[in-house]
Amino acid sequence: MNLKKISMYVVVSGTLLIWMIKFIIRPFVHIPHAWKPFVGLAPNLIGSFLLPFGACWLFRRFFRLETRQELTFTCCFGLLLVIINEYLQRIPLFGRTFDYLDIISSVIGVFIGHLVFAKLMTKQSAPLNATVAPK
Repeated sequence: MNLKKISMYVVVSGTLLIWMIKFIIRPFVHIPHAWKPFVGLAPNLIGSFLLPFGACWLFRRFFRLETRQELTFTCCFGLLLVIINEYLQRIPLFGRTFDYLDIISSVIGVFIGHLVFAKLMTKQSAPLNATVAPK
């Protein structure tokens, strides 16, 4: 299966998981006090994990993602946008709340997403390199 198709499945599954946490689990399921911080940070962590996969699937035109450097640039750019979004939440007009833990969970999510996507990139390119016989 090619990387674009894998990315599509990961992004759709991750988005459904985030929606389930935000719209079903948080409002209707009793969450023990010890788990509340994790459930609160899970959408940021999962959403940030999805950044390289979303760039591969939806923004292939803007982000090539063929080398590790391109992947790193894409992840850093996405993380920058997430951090800017978090700081914009300090403006009372939006009715949102700012939290440093959201930024930390986003950094962790992007880091893990980068590692997983890089591993998939390596697996995708390995068969191509193996079929070329040196002369």
